Amino acid sequence: MTRTLPKTGKKISKYGEQWDSQKELDFYEKFIMNKVPAKQVTIHESFKLLDKTWGKFPVVVPGWKYTPDIVIRNKAGQIEHVYDVKNSFSVYGISTANKLTFKQFTRIYGIPVEVVVVRTHDFKTACVGITKQLDLQWSKKKTEDRIKNGKKPTNPPLIKTNTNYHWIEATNYEHAELIK
Repeated sequence: MTRTLPKTGKKISKYGEQWDSQKELDFYEKFIMNKVPAKQVTIHESFKLLDKTWGKFPVVVPGWKYTPDIVIRNKAGQIEHVYDVKNSFSVYGISTANKLTFKQFTRIYGIPVEVVVVRTHDFKTACVGITKQLDLQWSKKKTEDRIKNGKKPTNPPLIKTNTNYHWIEATNYEHAELIK
């Protein structure tokens, strides 16, 4: 008999919202609540990626939407951060389907999804589904080995204690060129 891991954790109701996991709620409480104006934060806002279509015969192809855990906008209403809280940066935390969804979201909305791994006093984050992604499996030993073999070292996920940063910092793109 093959056993599979559960896809979702226990849902939690708090602050008038349904949270997908305790980690998601922890991220909100520790790093967003009372730190970002509430009117600039949305929880589980849905974004359309593809419309439903009708094929030949009686075939309907369902639409595709993405619902990030938390979206933060600036005062003008423009998206600043799109957060998806995960347990890890591994393939168990970020599936191939997640990566595909994140790529499509970035194509349509022009801002990448930041995957967040919550820790006790901070969080790790990296934009996923872009060409110059941070090294999600970064380690000091891996970096030392790359340097020893004459390769350029990779950069680890960003470690933050608040959301007061530009999403470009969670990528391997040159920050000064892209922030204008």
